[in-house]
Amino acid sequence: MTNAQVTLIQIDNYGPWTVTPEPRREVDLQTLQSRLYADLSQLVGNREGYVFFTRFDNMIAVTNGMDETDHALVQESVGNRYPVTVSFGVGVDPSPVEALSAATDHIQDAGSAQEADRTEILRGRTLDPDERADDDVQIAHFDVNDATGKYTDRMNAFDSFIHIEQGYAELMQYMRRAHDALSFFVGGDNIIAVCPDLDAAAYEDAIEHVRDTVEVELKVGVGQAANPQTAGMAAKHALEECRDDGDRVVID
Repeated sequence: MTNAQVTLIQIDNYGPWTVTPEPRREVDLQTLQSRLYADLSQLVGNREGYVFFTRFDNMIAVTNGMDETDHALVQESVGNRYPVTVSFGVGVDPSPVEALSAATDHIQDAGSAQEADRTEILRGRTLDPDERADDDVQIAHFDVNDATGKYTDRMNAFDSFIHIEQGYAELMQYMRRAHDALSFFVGGDNIIAVCPDLDAAAYEDAIEHVRDTVEVELKVGVGQAANPQTAGMAAKHALEECRDDGDRVVID
């Protein structure tokens, strides 16, 4: 039984800040966003969590193992390094989608993302130690079969990107709709999904749907553990078994 702890990270008052006192250069905004994501990825990763960039001004983290103090320290670190602050909403649920919905409600109830006085909100609840279990987090690591041979070495870079993104978009939507999972593109031809307690048949179903809909062939390794990093490493090892044995689904 999974029990995902999901944190929504939202930059405070970001839209107005980008045009005050006048519009800022896009290259500077892109640099700030990418550096903030990198720092958050490391700050949360050092506490055994994962951060996914989504829209950059909004990021989604899986934070099983982090308590309220950990979240507050991450906020403090960001506030000390950047001209912007971040707000956190935290939700817990066996369904990652429902956990994110709860996290979102906590931030939205505190005020709009473009209100200047809504800063460094930290709302929601984290899992108590006695609520945690060794199977709280299920991570699935997907990649595209022979992406190098089919796309990278045969098409121009932009057309390769289109094919990979089509596979990601279809998988993201289907895993959310059919299985209450949150899926994120993480570079190259890799997608990481935070899932409820799914079995091999559910992953076969998703892979077949993507193949039939957009003609992108996937494989997936799955890991389950008490925290995201351990589950993610188990998923990576399971994916290596897929590559070695030619299987489409391996659950560690």
